[in-house]
Amino acid sequence: MRGRAVAHIKPHIGDKKLNEITDDTLNDLYRMLESAPCPTNKGKPLGAKSVRHVHNILSGALGAAVPKLIPSNPAATANPPTGREIRAQERDFPTLDDGGTTRFLSSVWEPRGNRACDGGLTHHCLRDAPLWTVYAATGVRRSEALGMKWSLINWDEGSIELGWVVVEEGNAYRLRKLTKDGDANALIYVDQSVMNVLKWQRARKEVEREHLGAVWTDHDLVFARDGFKLYRGEAGGPQDPEKVSARWRTLRNRLHLPDDFRIHDWRHSKVTNDLEAGENPVEVSANVRHHSPGYTMARYGHSRKNGARKLAASGANRLGLSSLV
Repeated sequence: MRGRAVAHIKPHIGDKKLNEITDDTLNDLYRMLESAPCPTNKGKPLGAKSVRHVHNILSGALGAAVPKLIPSNPAATANPPTGREIRAQERDFPTLDDGGTTRFLSSVWEPRGNRACDGGLTHHCLRDAPLWTVYAATGVRRSEALGMKWSLINWDEGSIELGWVVVEEGNAYRLRKLTKDGDANALIYVDQSVMNVLKWQRARKEVEREHLGAVWTDHDLVFARDGFKLYRGEAGGPQDPEKVSARWRTLRNRLHLPDDFRIHDWRHSKVTNDLEAGENPVEVSANVRHHSPGYTMARYGHSRKNGARKLAASGANRLGLSSLV
């Protein structure tokens, strides 16, 4: 994201000297980014959140030049988009309710039925079924699922440590340590049915590894790159996140899901459905690694609104307010 921010800054004020940049210069840049078509944003202007990110990058860079090169930081008195403006632009993410998720999972676990199909153990028709199931059932991020490792699964306890992620870097991607949640690995708990899906995935990978032999280089990954159409690279290593998203878009179209339903929206669906079902917000928040239950309830679903209304009605009834007027 930092590289993209620089791409929005350099063409417009990159030729200016530090002492020529004022808060008005920055304000003009922000307003231009909010209104002018942007090639990297499908020809649409940048949103308020992206412009605010540009401001943060500029503020840090200009702040580092104070006081040696410039007397003060012009970003300190500039007017980037406010938090209220950012929230006003936040869209409601598409979600599937529990019924829709159930139908989706039934579809992805249905063998395609051609002659080569062996129930998915070696045939490619069910190659992604465990991955889609983990997204729908746990709410993990795309990068977190692709970085899951067998050695970090506690089968008896029903828990999974999220210690690694597969991230995109420019036109490439790599497996790296997950540092978002601090030094300790993030820990999620899953039902035994999810563990059974992972056991099925493990059996499939064992068959794959034996079949590929020396072509397979093991990285301990649960959702490793398999041998299907393996033109280059190595089986057993991390998958290309963009190719996973491309396969998701193909599946989404085949199952007639909303056009804007992304892999990440399984996370929104999971949290929303758990809150709507009355699950403990503390546990819901912890299992998706949010910083607080209050954020989870405010950001997802309608549970906080409905709960607040029930609380208000209960308090009014106890006080007999309805009899006053």
